[in-house]
Amino acid sequence: MATGLVYSVVDSSLSTPAQAEQSSYDQDTVAAGRALFLVGCSSCHGMNGEGVPTKNGKQYGPSLVGVGAAAVDFQVGTGRMPMAAPGAQAQRKPKVYSPQEVEQLAAYVASLGPGPSVPDKEMYDPETIPEDQRAEAVVRGGEFFRTNCTACHNFAASGGALPGGKYAPTLIGVEPRHIYEALITGPQQMPVFSDEVITPEQKRDVIAYIQSIEETPRYGGFSMGSLGPVSEGMFAWIAGIGGLVGFAIWIASHTARTTRKGASL
Repeated sequence: MATGLVYSVVDSSLSTPAQAEQSSYDQDTVAAGRALFLVGCSSCHGMNGEGVPTKNGKQYGPSLVGVGAAAVDFQVGTGRMPMAAPGAQAQRKPKVYSPQEVEQLAAYVASLGPGPSVPDKEMYDPETIPEDQRAEAVVRGGEFFRTNCTACHNFAASGGALPGGKYAPTLIGVEPRHIYEALITGPQQMPVFSDEVITPEQKRDVIAYIQSIEETPRYGGFSMGSLGPVSEGMFAWIAGIGGLVGFAIWIASHTARTTRKGASL
């Protein structure tokens, strides 16, 4: 009993609000969220968010106990949930629920167990960085992004292919709040970057760097999706070499022609 008591005290003192936070929503919001959950989510995630197992031992819909409000705000707020049908990866699409309904769903899921909460604006918005420190924050964020994120999300944050029919989505045009939530919840194949690994200030620096990529002019002209040698090589083969082959055929067909007048000479 003494060991358990000491552990609970130490564990609660080490946990951060962004990592494990009990639901702070009122009961009316939670009740409204449960009503929405039973209609739109329970067929995959279970009546109480416990998940729905399949015959092969996998989960048709994973358990939502402990995923927190941030996971719901990300998945539902970006339109990834609800999914029309099971697939290798939930794709971003237009939202089904209104912002108020997203908050209600997040409140209900947060009531199932402690988990990451929806971050405050000061934690993710680069606009909260003082103007004289913005450039330095972008540099720090760029160093981290190029070291830890480009392998999946591409050097220009344009996304890339992954094994098993999955892909790392583009980060261009994504709301800063959703980028932050993805970092602390680890959706799908993305790893979780907790506040013990990356502080909220460092996460905000990464978001500031991504925004700086969006604002950088395309000095090279047509970027072809900024996908690097894949799209550039395809363009070179199809447009470049293909055009040269076509031009060579055209020259050869004209030089081989003769006229009746030329033949008499």
